[in-house]
Amino acid sequence: MIHGEDIKQLIPQRFPLMMVDEFEPCDENAASTSLTIRKDNYFLLPDGTMSPTGVIEHMAQSCSALAGYNARFRRSEGSDSAPIGLLGEVKCFENQRLVRLGEQVRTDIHFDLTFGSVTIARAESTVDGEVVATSQLKIFMQS
Repeated sequence: MIHGEDIKQLIPQRFPLMMVDEFEPCDENAASTSLTIRKDNYFLLPDGTMSPTGVIEHMAQSCSALAGYNARFRRSEGSDSAPIGLLGEVKCFENQRLVRLGEQVRTDIHFDLTFGSVTIARAESTVDGEVVATSQLKIFMQS
């Protein structure tokens, strides 16, 4: 498991927009991440919940973390920097409930298809085993 400052090896985002606390790879196409919602979270609303946009950003950064892990540790080229991914499309986003301050969101991601620089991914976010959001994402990776 990769956590804390070491996440910066996998994703290009930095505070206050860094939305992954822990990363655990499963294989080249799947991983789990987590994020604890703190009071300094950029997407925290005045009522103490995180906006759905924040959940989408967390999902996208989870995909970025898997791509970064693959680039640094699984591929023969062993890149020294995290690849830059651009969120191209969000499909079928379902938000069952808002995530609250202090809760830990766990997100499972799966890369379903990669064609050239485009990856289609599925994401499911849970809090204590309860599904809070699901989505399909299209990510464009800069080479």
